[in-house]
Amino acid sequence: MDLFTYIGDKIRKLRTARDLSQEELGREVGVPTNTISRWETATYRPDVAELDRLARFFGVSILDFFPDREASPDENLVALLRAAKDLHTDDLEELRRYAEFRRARHFYGGAPRRRRKASS
Repeated sequence: MDLFTYIGDKIRKLRTARDLSQEELGREVGVPTNTISRWETATYRPDVAELDRLARFFGVSILDFFPDREASPDENLVALLRAAKDLHTDDLEELRRYAEFRRARHFYGGAPRRRRKASS
């Protein structure tokens, strides 16, 4: 299964688990109904900002939209954990979301985003 199909399946599963229609989800995240449909069929792919809105709406990590990848701790990660120690809970949550957003951008790797052609 390619990445975009995986993301589309995840969106569909989260949507149907909440018993939402594509129209309702589109309204919640600010996109047209047909965009939700195209995301779910991997005809279009949401950009990272759209995935972030979906993750926040569903109350999940943005990384839930990507297959698991194991990462080994390195000295930068240890330094980040040391810097985050004793931060307020709200700050930790924002730091986590930012790190997840950046990692999601890395997953996309700059691949071009499919869009429909503008009509003349």
